[in-house]
Amino acid sequence: MLLEVKGLTKLYPNQKNIFSKSHTYSHAVNKVSFTLNSGKTLSLVGESGSGKTTTGKMILRLVEPTAGKIVFNNISLLELSKKSMLKMRKDMQIIFQDPYGSLNPRMTICQLISEGFAIHTNLTKKERIKSSSELLEMVGLSHHYLNRYPHEFSGGQRQRISIARAISLKPKLIVCDESVSSLDVSVRAQILDLLNDLQRQFKISYLFITHDLNVAAHISDDIIVMFEGNIVERARANDFFKNPLHPYSKSLLAAIPSINTFERERDLDIILNDLQNKLEDQNGCRFYNRCPEAMDICLKITPLLIEINDNHFASCHKF
Repeated sequence: MLLEVKGLTKLYPNQKNIFSKSHTYSHAVNKVSFTLNSGKTLSLVGESGSGKTTTGKMILRLVEPTAGKIVFNNISLLELSKKSMLKMRKDMQIIFQDPYGSLNPRMTICQLISEGFAIHTNLTKKERIKSSSELLEMVGLSHHYLNRYPHEFSGGQRQRISIARAISLKPKLIVCDESVSSLDVSVRAQILDLLNDLQRQFKISYLFITHDLNVAAHISDDIIVMFEGNIVERARANDFFKNPLHPYSKSLLAAIPSINTFERERDLDIILNDLQNKLEDQNGCRFYNRCPEAMDICLKITPLLIEINDNHFASCHKF
């Protein structure tokens, strides 16, 4: 096991009313737990605001958790100092959604890719240039691009450069935060194939954050569905797409474009209906107001995440 997350929680204070005596808090992420094995891909899926990106950033400690435990390669990350955490960065990388925004426009491609070498290795300048050249070739770009700048490339090429930078130190884990969502469909498929090839070559584990279930189906070994900071379903990818259990998961799948529009119209209404009507009370199911199968108990008691089938978990009172 490469990564173990237990009870990961992030609270943000709400804006304080001048008449209130105490702060109230919102759960961006609420007691999230999961594991990820070496060389595997775990996808976090859900609509915007479900806590996927916050979870990924907390694992890398780009955002500090309010509570919980993160164990990476048998090391408890939350117990590390900033200096010790810096040393861990070589084994934990991130690919952001916007490749142009994540690449410094004042640096050449060679400088961007070799930055990690300068921090974490003792390679000479000549060796760093040679390694950067090899990495560019590995992600399907010519080594002649080394002295160019990010603005000279297309979105797909910039994402390839971001991938080259992320794999430069041969990390054990890469968090892919919506890393293909800004690309067109043909380029998206190429980048996903590239990520799969690199995973097989280097045994990299991916925590893949996406709202696109088609992308998740293409790359995932396991799926976690998040809703308002909570895990509502967890399963192997094949089991999830064959037999989704939670009503929210079914709604997400119904939102995938299909020729059979009329058959999915009712299910799609579920996910679009009542978006503003959220449960403020921590008791009860957070999906209550949008669930077609809601019962009285759903309003009163928060359902537990329990195993329904072999390694297939869901948080729903109907089970």
